[in-house]
Parts: sequence; C-alpha cells; structure tokens
Amino acid sequence: MSKHGRILVAMSGGIDSSVAAIMLHEQGYEVIGLTMKTWDYASSGSSSKETGCCSLDSINDARSLAVDYGFPHYILDIREEFGNFVIDNFVDEYLAGRTPNPCVLCNTHIKWEALMKRADKLDCEFIATGHYANIRQENERYVVSKGLDDNKDQSYVLWGVSQYNLSRTKLPLGSFRKTEIRQMAMDMNQIDLANKSESYEICFVPDNDYRSFLRHRVPDLEQKVDGGNFVMSDGTIVGKHKGYPFYTIGQRRGLGIAMGEPVFVTRIHPETNTVVLGREDELLKSEALVRNFNLIKYGSIQEPIEAVTKIRYKDAGTMSTIVEENDKIKVSFDHSVSAIAPGQSAVFYEGNDLLGGGFLC
Repeated sequence: MSKHGRILVAMSGGIDSSVAAIMLHEQGYEVIGLTMKTWDYASSGSSSKETGCCSLDSINDARSLAVDYGFPHYILDIREEFGNFVIDNFVDEYLAGRTPNPCVLCNTHIKWEALMKRADKLDCEFIATGHYANIRQENERYVVSKGLDDNKDQSYVLWGVSQYNLSRTKLPLGSFRKTEIRQMAMDMNQIDLANKSESYEICFVPDNDYRSFLRHRVPDLEQKVDGGNFVMSDGTIVGKHKGYPFYTIGQRRGLGIAMGEPVFVTRIHPETNTVVLGREDELLKSEALVRNFNLIKYGSIQEPIEAVTKIRYKDAGTMSTIVEENDKIKVSFDHSVSAIAPGQSAVFYEGNDLLGGGFLC
C-alpha cells in the first residue's frame, strides 16, 4: 500500500512532467504514468522532423523513465477526439476571423477529461501534470494560483479546468523554479532529460506556420479567399490581400503592402473577406467582452471586482474592473490595451490567484 494513494501522471517525455512523476514517486504515491498521443505529424503536411510531446522519441522517453523507477506506464491514443475538437475548432476560429487558443481547449476539454476518465478506470484518486501553477482549497473552492517561477507560470492555460477536476489534481512543480527542476534532473542522474530543449510551438503546427496548416487542412482555401480587399478604417481600398484567415489583429509584418507609414490589422470581416488596416493607436481599446467563461476563485462575479486582466499568454496584464453581464464578462481597463484579438483568452487575476477566464469576443 502506498503512502499517499494512487496517482495518474501525465507524462509527455519532457523534463517537467518527468520530474513531476519522479517527485511524486519519491513522496510515496503509487504512480502510474500516462502518455497521450494527440497528433500524428504526418497528417499536418509539415516537412519538419517530428518533435515534441507526440513524437515516438518522447513516448519512448516517458516509458523508459517509468521502467527505470518501477512504475507502470500506458499510452493513450486520443488523436480522434483531439482532432475532432481542438483542431476543428482551430480551423473554424480562423475561418470565422478569430485567433484561436488551442492549448487552453486541449488542456481543459481533452487532456484533463481524458486523464480523469482513465484515472477512474485505474482506481487513481488523483491526477498530476507538470504545469507550473498551484492549487489550494479555500472557502469551498479549489483555487489556482501562479507558479513561483514568473517566467514559467502556466496558470493562464488552466482557466477552463472545472472545480471537480481541480479537486483531484496535483501540480508538484508550482513551488519550484525551472532552474531547480533542471538541477533535480541532474541530481537524479537524468542528464539527457536535464538537457532537453523545450518546444513553444502548437503541437500540431510543428513548424509554427499556421497558414500552411490551414492550406493543408482546408481544400481550395487559397482559391476561395485570395484577392480580398485591404481597406483603411474610413473604407478606402488600399490593396489586395491573400485571404482574411491568414491575418491576425495587431499584425504589422507580412502584409505585403507599402503605405508610407506603419499600418496594422485592426479588424477582420470574414463575411466580406475584408481586412481593415489602421495606425497603431487604432488598436487601442478600453473595454472588452468575454464569452464562454469559467470562474475559479469565486462562484460568480455579480459585483464589480478589480482584477489584472491578461489578453494573451505573454501579456504582463492590465488593471481592470470585471463584472458578469448576462452570459458574458465585461472588462473595463484602467488604461487602454492594444490588439485585443477575438478568440484569444482573457484571464483574470486577483494578486497571484486565478479568478477565471474566457474567450475574447
């Protein structure tokens, strides 16, 4: 009988999830490792070498580590449900003129649910991942807070995890810095693991070229959308573009148009295949609406709350006031923010605590 019970650990083969599994094993948990195959690189049309969490090398690395430490390891093929949900949503969002956030969807709707389902079948009380964030119980809520390492904090992508799933989740890396995790791997004599590089790309877009992915995924896309109009905010047509799905709010480079001054994508109208350009100050907004939100720290936000709102992963955040209005959250920023991209996540913080998040309208 283990000291703390049985726990299912999501193992990508990378350093973070591997060290998390070893830590829990050494703490006395009965660890079971699980590697999820979410994507087949051959299906992406990419010419890049298969790397990252779904590669055969990564799967083998996770299994090898489990063998070394004497705990079971399984591979779970979720390519069909991943493709049906995450990838279809990714494509649909771009075709709707929005900028998707696939990692949030994958974490909350695919990986956590798949882990929970398998945890129940294996009689595991808990699941664990290598995310840099923390979870605590407070006022009958399970609250996510930022990881100690500001540069690695991943609380942003966890805003959609349900209270029930949080109640059964352990995040052992939240109170450590990445440098400490690398040193742990060295001390465990996992030299190759400690020296592993990290990938920051979307797993199913290995060369980080989402435009090429869309062309491969949607037959005749270029022919359907090529030749739409670039227009200024006053409606003046200033050129032709390659198709509205290939542009994002705030984009300046790669427009292929010379205006004599810097111009940025300020709006996208898919129904007319129109991309609106403007000066940088035209990207500034003082308010935003957020849809499909999930609240973490509180059950509701009926009265206005002051919060720091991040409108993208690497955003430093802006002080704001948030309140629920019907089925959305209204965000009023203390000072205007630039390049609010519909489809991206808006995530709310009270100090280090994650209040919740949703998708920008």
